[in-house]
Amino acid sequence: MSRRHISSFIANLIDSGLKPRSVNRKISAIQSLFNYGIRKGELETNPTTGILRPKVGSNLPTFVREESIVQLFNETEFEDSFSGQRDRMILLIFYSCGLRRDELINLKVEDVNQYESTIKVLGKRNKERIVPVTISLIDELNLYLNLRASLKSELTFLLLTATGKKMYPSLVYKIVKKYLSLVSTMEKRSPHVLRHSFATHLLNEGANLQSIKELLGHSSLSATQVYTHTSLDKLKDVYRNSHPRNKK
Repeated sequence: MSRRHISSFIANLIDSGLKPRSVNRKISAIQSLFNYGIRKGELETNPTTGILRPKVGSNLPTFVREESIVQLFNETEFEDSFSGQRDRMILLIFYSCGLRRDELINLKVEDVNQYESTIKVLGKRNKERIVPVTISLIDELNLYLNLRASLKSELTFLLLTATGKKMYPSLVYKIVKKYLSLVSTMEKRSPHVLRHSFATHLLNEGANLQSIKELLGHSSLSATQVYTHTSLDKLKDVYRNSHPRNKK
């Protein structure tokens, strides 16, 4: 089998309508098979070496508009109960800190530094980062902690279920979707949307990419650069308000 055979196979996959990601997965499988043959001494070369793979388009991040965030925290009613205040705290932390879902679930009470107004986050590959928070968030955290104490749970996790157990991913997702549905009609209403909103709104307000990278816990700047497209709306506003021809 030669590179020509591999290239022809890839072309047939693409012609059949298979998506680039699926094509690349098949190429990886074939490549692994030939590498196995080389390790066993049954083959001398791998015909997939140097084969160009179809480009996989990146999905642009979905985010909530700033006016909808204002509506979420200033106009939405939360139940006057532990669960209601916990739900509000979940949304606040997601949007104020840009956390991933697992990072939020694993937050401990001791991770909140009220004196420094920071939260310690354990991210991917056990990499820690410190995220600054507002005084108002610390104040709301204190109110929540008073309610949390009434559960008398022995767990140290910051956010708990109404029965004092550790939060779980599907419950967090359900909570976020419920409240985002009240202020937005967009299809995606997941915890990651609030993370995207955090980064997008910071960028729109002038924060630099390097700072946003550190706050999000990204390992490289390339992962953060996907948010640069989200400033397009702001650029359009500047253009409409500033370009001489647009004022006529």
